[in-house]
Amino acid sequence: MAVGDAEERIAAMNQAVATADEKTAAFLQALADEAVKTTDTQVFVMDGDKGHDPVTGAELKVPDDAEDVVNNNYMRSAIDAAQAALRLASPDAAVRLAAAGTLFKDPDASRLPLIEKALAAEADTAVKARLELARAASLLGSDDAAQRLAAAKALGDSKHPDTKLLLNQRLADENDPPVQAAIRASIAGIDEALVWGEHLGTLFTGVSLGSILLLAALGLAITYGLMGVINMAHGELIMIGAYATYVVQGLFRQYLPGGFDWYLAAAVPVAFLASAGVGAVLERSVIRFLYGRPLETLLATWGISLVLMQAVRSLFGAQNVGVENPSWMSGGWQVLPNLTLPWNRIVIIAFALAVLAGVAWMIGRTRLGLFVRGVTQNRPIAACMGVNTARTDTYAFALGSGIAGLAGCALSQVGNVGPDLGQSYIVDSFMVVVLGGVGQLAGTVYAALGLGMANKLLEGWTGAVLAKIAVLVFIIVFIQKRPQGIFALKGREA
Repeated sequence: MAVGDAEERIAAMNQAVATADEKTAAFLQALADEAVKTTDTQVFVMDGDKGHDPVTGAELKVPDDAEDVVNNNYMRSAIDAAQAALRLASPDAAVRLAAAGTLFKDPDASRLPLIEKALAAEADTAVKARLELARAASLLGSDDAAQRLAAAKALGDSKHPDTKLLLNQRLADENDPPVQAAIRASIAGIDEALVWGEHLGTLFTGVSLGSILLLAALGLAITYGLMGVINMAHGELIMIGAYATYVVQGLFRQYLPGGFDWYLAAAVPVAFLASAGVGAVLERSVIRFLYGRPLETLLATWGISLVLMQAVRSLFGAQNVGVENPSWMSGGWQVLPNLTLPWNRIVIIAFALAVLAGVAWMIGRTRLGLFVRGVTQNRPIAACMGVNTARTDTYAFALGSGIAGLAGCALSQVGNVGPDLGQSYIVDSFMVVVLGGVGQLAGTVYAALGLGMANKLLEGWTGAVLAKIAVLVFIIVFIQKRPQGIFALKGREA
């Protein structure tokens, strides 16, 4: 296993693995660590400056002419596969599954007896299925054409993307016409199955982007759509929510490390309150003097956005900060062999729907929502009927700002958190609100999902930059033809 050409060493490894014990496993690990020296007659496993016999474990004097065993990439791959073969006997199903995956990616017909033995003893369905693939991949290099034919059909039936590479490699060396036909049929079947995974993946990423745009635009649908305030600091309110999540994460890591997985549950209300508080201060100190003056509002809030970004740079630094996913949001749900839906994206889609339902209920079913709609439609009459319009304005603006904070909390789980975070979403948020129809929550939903889907569909054809330009051109043309947006106000509301 230590000397000779690569093929001889690999054959020796496969032979040793078939009847392996702890000493074999230890020697393979030493080979992987490149902690083996050899002479013409002896092999030494090195532990620092000391050498040991790989069979007896006895300490040996290492001669000065002993040479290091150096492994190239081909040998490292073979050593990894040999170690994976040993792990097939592990009591942990996850370890066995990973080992079977390694053997599948590096097939070798000489390991078939070991795979057959593991298959006979395996009870776990997922591990057994992966071992079947490893067996078929190993048989694909068999000298028997009938075995290669059966292996090609079995690999094609798996519809797994990794099998396509193996089949293509085998097709280049295959001379038997029936086997060639079977390999081509299997590759065609895999391609057909993978197309569905790609389409569903594009659909999911579009919905995911749409949910993020919806979260970012919901707060603006209140502050701009209902109140008519052009708030250029809306992106910075999103940023504040993200940094609030970062602070809560740090507190949990320092004081409650055992409950770190639940920091996000605590960060949601904190992000809402932080952004809502900043929004309330902003409304009482600046915005309330500028109602009905959109240009002045735009300039004032743009200046405030610069102040907020610089304040964050002073407190947290100009570099991005790291916000980790809880363990229950890590990984993904494998729907198809080439389609895995990340849990963090799934959670954000559900979160966006929950926030949307909460906002719709608050605007349509609560006393605050009634006051907001009344003040928006006719401020003098609402004031005559006893509504405190100034307080209602503050509450509504704080609500929209708090929802922006929730968007920041969600965005911290899928991207970088930095002082410029809000700048990436402010333009898209305004486009969503204007396209959907000012003051219309239903329009905001349709516009967010529509823009998300359009962006992702066009990216596959034109690239990210041209997709953005195409979407912007579409919105400009649409607003020219229908200035009221998708859902226009009707009747006395208009």
